[in-house]
Amino acid sequence: MCLLARASVLALKCASASSFGPESCVSWFERAFLRSSERGLCFGFLRLSEYSCARACFWVADLKLRVVGSSKAFCARASFEFGLDNTSNTLIFNTPNTLTIALYLYSLLHLLSSTAATTPPYTPTDYFLLNCGSSSNAMSQDGRSWDGDATPKFSPSNIGTTSSPSTATEQDSSVPGIPFLTARIFTSKFTYTFPVSSGPKFIRLYFYPANYSNFDGSKSYFSVTAANYTLLSNFSAFLTVSALVPRQSSLVKEYILNVRDTQKLDIAFNPSPNSYAFINGIEVVSIPNNFYIKGDRIPFLGIQQPVYIQQSAYFDNNTALETLYRLNVGGNDVSVNDDTGMYRTWHQDYVYIYGAAIGLVPHLEVPIRYTNETPNYTAPATVYTTARTMGQDPNINLRYNLTWIFTVDSGFWYLARLHFCEFQPEVTKENERIFSVYMNNQTADQEVDVIHLSGGNGIPVFKDYVLSVPPVDGLQSKVDLWLAMHPNVNSKPVYADAILNGLEIFKLNQSNGSLAGPNPEYVPLPSKQNSKMMLLVFAIAGGVIGGVFLISVIGFLIFRHRRRVRDSGASVVKSKSTKTNASSLPSEGLCRRFSLAEIQSMTNNFDDELVIGSGGFGKVYKGLIDGEETTVAIKRLNSMSKQGAHEFWTEIEMLSKLRHNNLVSLIGYCEEGDEMILVYEYIENGTLANHLYEINTSGNICHISWEQRLNICIGVARGLDYLHTSTQQGVIHRDMKTTNILLDKAWVAKISDFGLCKMGITSDFGTHVSTDIKGTFGYLDPEYFMTRRLTKKSDVYAFGVVLFEVLCGRPAVNMRLEEEQCSLALWAQHCIKKKKLGQIIDPSMRDQISPLCLTVFTKVANKCLNNNPNGRPTMADVVVSLECALAAQDQQGYTSRC
Repeated sequence: MCLLARASVLALKCASASSFGPESCVSWFERAFLRSSERGLCFGFLRLSEYSCARACFWVADLKLRVVGSSKAFCARASFEFGLDNTSNTLIFNTPNTLTIALYLYSLLHLLSSTAATTPPYTPTDYFLLNCGSSSNAMSQDGRSWDGDATPKFSPSNIGTTSSPSTATEQDSSVPGIPFLTARIFTSKFTYTFPVSSGPKFIRLYFYPANYSNFDGSKSYFSVTAANYTLLSNFSAFLTVSALVPRQSSLVKEYILNVRDTQKLDIAFNPSPNSYAFINGIEVVSIPNNFYIKGDRIPFLGIQQPVYIQQSAYFDNNTALETLYRLNVGGNDVSVNDDTGMYRTWHQDYVYIYGAAIGLVPHLEVPIRYTNETPNYTAPATVYTTARTMGQDPNINLRYNLTWIFTVDSGFWYLARLHFCEFQPEVTKENERIFSVYMNNQTADQEVDVIHLSGGNGIPVFKDYVLSVPPVDGLQSKVDLWLAMHPNVNSKPVYADAILNGLEIFKLNQSNGSLAGPNPEYVPLPSKQNSKMMLLVFAIAGGVIGGVFLISVIGFLIFRHRRRVRDSGASVVKSKSTKTNASSLPSEGLCRRFSLAEIQSMTNNFDDELVIGSGGFGKVYKGLIDGEETTVAIKRLNSMSKQGAHEFWTEIEMLSKLRHNNLVSLIGYCEEGDEMILVYEYIENGTLANHLYEINTSGNICHISWEQRLNICIGVARGLDYLHTSTQQGVIHRDMKTTNILLDKAWVAKISDFGLCKMGITSDFGTHVSTDIKGTFGYLDPEYFMTRRLTKKSDVYAFGVVLFEVLCGRPAVNMRLEEEQCSLALWAQHCIKKKKLGQIIDPSMRDQISPLCLTVFTKVANKCLNNNPNGRPTMADVVVSLECALAAQDQQGYTSRC
């Protein structure tokens, strides 16, 4: 006897988003009535709660359901199968038992919603996939069909005489066959022509720099132009691939160009002299108008200039972009098929996270409600339902920056698009999570409140910023671009936290239409021994990442219980004792411990040839770690040094708790026998003093420009402000001087040497710490020297001396000068009072400083040297003043309001 059951189910039918808008739709399974006479099985009314569709509004339609089976099958089967009959729109399944029918209905709901969700919200008007070097069509692993380029559809008619198809002699198993297996080789200029509509396009160039018949992949250098733009110049795919992190064998270069009314797009490949060009694949995809290049003003990333100074740039359709990074922050890779119709790839962000504090990665499958300002093709919903936040502890969050580092080419402007969406149920109102955004030592946004920007929970929003990365010494080079986020608790938000869901970084073309940057230096493959070590490292890293994910889930569950910001400010764990035992450190797990044997190996047994500096602590050596992939600075305590175990452990404790772009990063330490050694990140350009007045090995002073000096001062000021305000007590550096300011390869300032640091006072009745006098003459606060009362304003005084060193190009103390000139602080104050400051300005700077900038700069420097600490500004005030000085330098002729 057959069991017959019928169900009439109201399903969801997708309607056009353009017609109805991305609104929330209430839908019902009005009736899912299943009846079995043999089993007495009945499902009544089922309601699907409010269903927010991220891509379209849904209407209700009929879906016929047929149940087939027998009593024998009904009793025997413990699982069920279902399939979709495309010809009749009928779902057919074999019925098992009550549980599986319930599971079926649950699965049906998800099937309907996921089917709708996979429909791309954008359909490109132009879409071409060209498999170069192939004579036939082929299907790639992602299911896309590629045309061969042997036909004259996109290629010139003389393709057979001006180029040659070739196949890679060896195919890396990690590289997809299509389009990377074949290539088109050119020994002279060759042009592909695509018939396209007008408007913006993605151009993606696929390269696999392998060896092809009679062609060595490492010897290929060529240029690529398109639509009057230079995309690549003397480009080496081999060198570029060798420097990729993580290591890859192939790469895709993505560009955004606007095609005018010519109705065609020419992409030309031109080999460099005595070389050849090649290409494996070309992709051309249309982009919605006014999406990336919106034709309106975009705010400059950076300094808080006076309101009358314009802080925006105008980009129109004449601007070309190169995509450098597109990240699904806190989430997994998003493939081209899971994008919104433009076939973009979104990568994980963990490779670019800086430091040990990587935050948490919450993830919730919540409906995303797109808006007219953030349409449904902006980014996939999965980008907005994953994120990286700082963590569940406000005390920790307020002591570090959530930071990413990216390699870019200097000498270009960059567009950074940050994607935000508050999807955690705890954050639904304004002023619940507010944070600051910094890029390359500049303030992008002082207060970002995602709920305020978007209008509610589950509503995505993005913000664009433009920043300049100037050339280094007038030359293009590879430099670091920093993105950092930090809680802003000025308005006392509920949570001391920051959030980022997605990130895109684009390079903008120069005035000559070029997007081409220099080739990176060749990075050789690791040896077999190192390869085995890397496998071990990746295995360990996989376990760590899994652990972090578990911790993230746990942390998210206790989100509302442990992340409340106290009105009284963030409390601080009391300083640990200075025992020479790593387990006593609060930084355990954040700071790496090296053996003495490892240190000796890094330094070639402390070879003096590797010494790069020395100080009161001891000698500093240059070394390599992690299979000689990472350069570090190794500071070894001299047994004769006045500094000892206390300073050693103080520095470890401080740098393990504090993270900031303008503080040097501690990688690890060694404490074995009588040896006490610190291992830092290697800072390429040495100390600020080296570039102001100290003689280098060539017998010259390495002068830096005035604008560079201003930016360095701003960076140091921000670092000191972070020390003073990142904890309730605050941290007093106590030894601020130009030799403790390091400059990395991008000339970003890093405060170093934290051995004399002191925690500030926490008592409501105290304003200072009584302590022995320590520091460097020439920088000592007069009141601290006389009374032993140490305050944050002692650092301010020392920084005032640094400012005058920067301006005058001379050390804080010079005993070879006349008595009244020995102390720079006293001499500078005397010259300001007598209005003779011009006499002591660095001669190499006199023609570089605008009068208004000089006035603002000397005003704040002089305030820092006030004998009365109460008359000195805070470091936050100093930052603002220096930013005004930089604005005045850039905008001559404006009246200062600072």
